[in-house]
Formats: sequence, structure tokens, C-alpha cells
Amino acid sequence: METKNKICNALNPVAICRKYEVSLWQCPQFLFLIMGFVILVAILAVYFLGTERIKDPTIISLLVIGITGFLLLVSFVITSSLEHLADASRMKTEFINIVSHQLRAPLTNLSFSLDFLTSQAVPQSEASREEYYVILKENTQRMGDLIDNLLTVSRIATGKFPLKKEDVSLGELMDGLLNKFKPFISASNIEVDFQKDPNLPKVNGDRLWLEQVIENLLDNAIKYTKGGGAIAIKLKQRNKKIYFEIKDTGVGIPKEEQRFIFERFFRSKNALKEQTRGSGLGLHIVKKVLELSGGKIWFKSKEGTGTTFYFTLPIKRQ
Repeated sequence: METKNKICNALNPVAICRKYEVSLWQCPQFLFLIMGFVILVAILAVYFLGTERIKDPTIISLLVIGITGFLLLVSFVITSSLEHLADASRMKTEFINIVSHQLRAPLTNLSFSLDFLTSQAVPQSEASREEYYVILKENTQRMGDLIDNLLTVSRIATGKFPLKKEDVSLGELMDGLLNKFKPFISASNIEVDFQKDPNLPKVNGDRLWLEQVIENLLDNAIKYTKGGGAIAIKLKQRNKKIYFEIKDTGVGIPKEEQRFIFERFFRSKNALKEQTRGSGLGLHIVKKVLELSGGKIWFKSKEGTGTTFYFTLPIKRQ
């Protein structure tokens, strides 16, 4: 019975597509099935028309050329689907590596700190104990943030991610975040210029998650901008939308990697080279939150020059 079920599942393209979590039109097995059906129908149709209906060889040749063109198109779609699956497989592998790395570092710090605090052999001053308590707190928070991001991505993927609808001032959010990041900005020796239109109207969205969106973009800009660099932030009204722009002079994103930037678990080679912390989930969450809020996000980047992220959100209806 088990063998029979395996055979049935192997011959069921719908089940296979669900397994890979792709639509039917992105699933190679389904497309191969369609292609085989089309080839069979095409062969029979050409044979029937050539022997019974059409005697002109020119028309038959045109039919063959048309069918060949269609098959080439299907082949292109299948190739693109295989590339999509390969990219998904690569990103999942990278995700495992990233999560393993992100968990290993805080776990090592936690273990070392606990060993120190529980050791009776090493003299401990109050100051040193306080220092290790801070390490425990920071690394516990780091692990908690990673788990929260994983849960958020899971809720988004399953459609169980409700957002509140409330009046939100993006200008106030930006002012608060710049104040929060002030020590980090100062320590990084980065200049930040923030310009906003006066009396900006509010947007309607989830205040907490919109704050997370801006915080993520600001945090990335700071992390990937070297000391002595600059970040320019603009917040303006354009027609019936609020327009946000954040431009840095950081490492930039390689052109060949830019199409993956909002994918789950993806981290560019420059992020890995700079050894910045991250799970590859932040920008994916940013994009989904903005889209669920009626907004749109895009970016421009040049490796070695910097990156600019833009997003728009609809103004609150009066």
C-alpha cells in the first residue's frame, strides 16, 4: 500500500507542485505534462491536416513552424521554473547556514557567560558580573529577535498576519528612531541628513509594524555604510501618497544579486563579507508589511557606491 501511494504521488503533478510550494505554471512536472500533451496533439493535428485537409506544403510548413515556436516558448517557461526551484533550494541552504551561524554565536556567548557566573574558581567583582549579565541579556534578545522574524515570515506565508488600522505619522516615527539610533550613528561616525515636508498628513496602518519597516531600512543603511559616510533621508507628500527615501554611501548590492534582495533568507555576498548580523528576513518582512498596508517599495543600488530604498504609502482618507 505504501509503495502504491508513493507511485500515485509521483504521478500526481498537483501533489508535487504543492510539495515544492509553487504554482502549477511554475512547476516543471506539470509543464512537462502539458508539453507532452501539446506535442501529441500537434503531431496528430499536422498528420490529419496534411493527409486529409491541406495539400499545400507551404501551409503545412507554417503550421510546423508555429507549433515549434510554441514548444520553444513552453521550454523557456520550464527552464525558468527550474531556475526558480534552484534559486529556492539555494536560498533554503543559505538560510540553514545563516540561522546556524546566527544561533551559534549567541549560544557560545551565553554558555561562556554562564560558565563564568557559576564558576567558583574565578574571583568575580560586581563590575565583571554586571558585564556578563549584559552579555546574557543582549544575546538572549538577539536569539529572540531571530525567532520572532521566523514566526512573522511563517504568519505572512500562511495569510495569518493581521495588521491594525490606525492613524500614523511617519515623520514622528522617523524622529523617534533617529533619536533612538543617535548613539549608534555617532559611534559609526556617519552623518545623517533628514528632510521632511512640513505638516505631512498621516497614513493609515499598523504603527508598530511601520516603525519596524523604517527601523529596518535605517539599521541596514547604518550597518553597510562605513565610517565617514553619509545617509540622506527624505519624507515628502506626492499627490495622495507619502514618499519615503533613504540613501546611503555604503557597500552597495551587486547587480546580479539585486533580483533576490526581497526574497526570504537571502543575504548578499557584501553583507557576508562585512560580517554584519542578519537572518536575511528583514527586507522580506518590510516588503510584505508595506504591500499589506497598500504601499510599494523599490530600490536602486550600485556596488561600491551605495543604495537607495524608496517606498510609498497612501495618505489616510479624510
